[in-house]
Amino acid sequence: MDKLELKGKWNQLKGKLKQEYAELSEDDLQYEQGQEEQLLGHLQEKLGKTRDEIIKKLKSL
Repeated sequence: MDKLELKGKWNQLKGKLKQEYAELSEDDLQYEQGQEEQLLGHLQEKLGKTRDEIIKKLKSL
């Protein structure tokens, strides 16, 4: 998943994130192609984690 390739996998990743982080809502996990940085920033704010921690988590799912 170089440069956070979310396109084809996002629905799977979204489900796994919601299982692990119950505080995430559907609005928190809205993703539009080309808006990866916005999504990362929102997840950072919501989860209190660094950008690198978020990317590492997404890659591990």
